[in-house]
Amino acid sequence: MNIDSDHIVTVEDRDDTRPILIVPYMWIGDFVRGHTVVRVLKQRWPNRPVDLLVTSLCAPLVDYMPDVRARIVWDLPRRQLALAKQWGLAAQLRQRGYKTVLVMPRTWKAALAPALAGIPERVGFVGEARFGLLNQWRWGEKALPRFIDKNAALALPDGAPLPREWPVPQLRVPAGEVIRWRQANGLGTAPAVALGPGSVGASKRWTYYPEAARLLAEQGLDVWVVGGPGEKALATEIVAAGGPRVRDLTGTDLRNGILAVAAAKVAISNDSGLMHIAAAAGTPTMGIFGPTSPYLWAPLNGLAATVLTKTQLSCQPCQRTICTMNDHRCMRDIPASDVVATVTRVMAEAQHT
Repeated sequence: MNIDSDHIVTVEDRDDTRPILIVPYMWIGDFVRGHTVVRVLKQRWPNRPVDLLVTSLCAPLVDYMPDVRARIVWDLPRRQLALAKQWGLAAQLRQRGYKTVLVMPRTWKAALAPALAGIPERVGFVGEARFGLLNQWRWGEKALPRFIDKNAALALPDGAPLPREWPVPQLRVPAGEVIRWRQANGLGTAPAVALGPGSVGASKRWTYYPEAARLLAEQGLDVWVVGGPGEKALATEIVAAGGPRVRDLTGTDLRNGILAVAAAKVAISNDSGLMHIAAAAGTPTMGIFGPTSPYLWAPLNGLAATVLTKTQLSCQPCQRTICTMNDHRCMRDIPASDVVATVTRVMAEAQHT
């Protein structure tokens, strides 16, 4: 085994063809960042196929992830072990002949089916004292600084130092598919800005998207509001404020959101799954941060701009989903005019790269 100067494993065994399964976190942003784990595994074992366990919601993302052989779509109910479904999943895993599984979530539930399937190498952090479910323990999770470090460390040899930089997640969206999507939705070819106003946790939501949409439309840009059904009411408000150049593209199919941000010239998003999708797809992305830390949660791909309040707040970042102090000033003190000015700069810079 060789490790380069950045401590990323190069090649461990080119002749190893045993299949690997990853059980990732199923939140959209965490799922996208989990592609780094795939890339590290392929550096170690170029010829070992890597598959992903995935929910129906995240399944479209796998179609655009390089180096993933297959997806196993299996929806388990939240907050339940669901033993019958676990047995069914275990039977499918056994049939596929996996020899190694990386279990990222720290729960019993995530590790149960791989154990029932008898996968020989079951790697993960101790988590909920999963003795017997996992057999290759990793310790020291709390000492790892970022969420991605906790995940991607499982793909390294036990005890290997963390790299200075991880391989970035990638979503490769074919240009032809983007063109067909634009035509099917009657969107033409004008430059567009994608807005992602949603997030898990109310405190991460910037509230001036309607005004930003109006200002962007006045500059002659098309504006697309992207998100799930939970953003439908907000999308209606944004469209009403922005006028005819603003389109509501929210819906139940995540593929629609993937194609929208891939087609856009710039994406503006809260700290959310959409931000990570846009960055991984290669779209210049502006991340609006308030209660969360860009160091901990920004995409590894980097952001064209990180938008933060200029107000000095002692509570920031609080990492809370609901604001309990300072009346949400970390987001309220970011004016729409600042965001639109940043969009103008980012688009100008993109034209010269």
